Amino acid sequence: MSFLRSAAASTSHHARSVTVDAPARLHLGFLDPNGSLGRRFASLGLVIEGFEARLAVSAAARNAVEIGAGLGTVPGQDENRERIARYLDLLQRETGLDTPLSLRLNAAPPPHSGFGSGTQLALAVGRAFCTWHGLEVPTRRLAAILGRGKRSGVGIAGFDRGGLLLDGGPGADGSAAPLLAHATFPAEWTVMLVLDERMDGLCGAAERVAMDALAPFPRALAADLSHQVLMRVLPAVIERDFEPFAAGVSHVQRLIGDYFAPAQGGSMYTSAAVGHMLEWLRGIEAAAIGQSSWGPTGFAILRSRAVAERVLAAARAAGVLDPALRVVLTTANNRGARVGLGAPALQRA
Repeated sequence: MSFLRSAAASTSHHARSVTVDAPARLHLGFLDPNGSLGRRFASLGLVIEGFEARLAVSAAARNAVEIGAGLGTVPGQDENRERIARYLDLLQRETGLDTPLSLRLNAAPPPHSGFGSGTQLALAVGRAFCTWHGLEVPTRRLAAILGRGKRSGVGIAGFDRGGLLLDGGPGADGSAAPLLAHATFPAEWTVMLVLDERMDGLCGAAERVAMDALAPFPRALAADLSHQVLMRVLPAVIERDFEPFAAGVSHVQRLIGDYFAPAQGGSMYTSAAVGHMLEWLRGIEAAAIGQSSWGPTGFAILRSRAVAERVLAAARAAGVLDPALRVVLTTANNRGARVGLGAPALQRA
């Protein structure tokens, strides 16, 4: 008998309704895609405000999945509907709790864009389902049931805690990556997101093919990445020292971006327009610059909102910002997901 079934057997309480806000994350880079010491991947990531997956669950006559009207202009909603229905079916079969539920998705980031949308959506459904049934199930267990965390664990840990996160890569048995380090991210450091909504990043079978075709990752580069993260990026965040943080993340992104470039048309950026804007920015301002996961979303983390706004205005004046790109300024999320029980007010997960 699984943990979920055992917990379910003693549960009789149902919340009237449940809402979950699952935060997006930026994937700032792998430390060792090849596993030179036997353990592959390990990820550095940052949880951000904005681009949440917002889900509401309530009782129903039969299982139903609705897409909120506000998502009419966000691509990928047919895929999201199918995913939600599949996650609900998995949870009901795993627990034996088949009470019909209505799940309504009220907000979601664009899929396959570097925000970890698949993990957000899965964990939002999982946490809403368990909360509605009164179950206490660890987020890592939910991720395993729903098939998430096979490479990066920052979305799973970020759901619980927010902030800047470093994981140790998935276990040999496929278990979700353990969290190695967590730091509260300085509130004043501002994240500039540069989105190219004309394309998607690699995913699914195409991602697996691309990963398999890459050359072995040199152990010396894995050592360099680990050194940068452990002795430059993490201390800088803890001590709120912006310049070494920016230099460290940019260095990590350059190394890992060059490695993945053969799968991205020869560039560290999936979108040439995003790359053009960010490489211009690199030359005028201290910033942590790169691409989240397979993109196409790029990012520049700057020391303040005022600096970010000044740089954005300069990019527009210089004509380096393609009109088709969308730029969003945001900050880190240092709290993780929010769960509400039967009321609009939300509480920490």
